[in-house]
Amino acid sequence: MYIRVYPNSGWLMGIVDSKTFKSGNSIAVRLPKEVAFAPDTRVTIERNGDVLTIRPAVNPAEEKRKLRDLVATLRAIGRAGEIGEREPIEFPDRPGLY
Repeated sequence: MYIRVYPNSGWLMGIVDSKTFKSGNSIAVRLPKEVAFAPDTRVTIERNGDVLTIRPAVNPAEEKRKLRDLVATLRAIGRAGEIGEREPIEFPDRPGLY
C-alpha cells in the first residue's frame, strides 16, 4: 500500500509518495521531511474512505485561551457608535451597460 501526502505549502500543493511499514503490531507511514511534523507532535488522523488526513492535534486548553483573548480584544474595542446616514451616490449615465 502506498500513501500519497498532499502538503499544504502556501497556495501551492505538492505531492509526496511514501510507503507503509510494519512497526510492532501497527502499520506506520514515514513522513518525508518536506511534510513532516516536529518530533513528538500529537496528531489527529481522520479516515474518509481511502483518504487519510493527518493534522496536528488541537489542544482544547490553548484554543479556549485564544478564544478568551479574542473576546477580550473585541470588548476592548467597544461598541460601534451611532451609524449615520450617507448621502446618496449619483452614478453617471452610461448607455449600453444596462
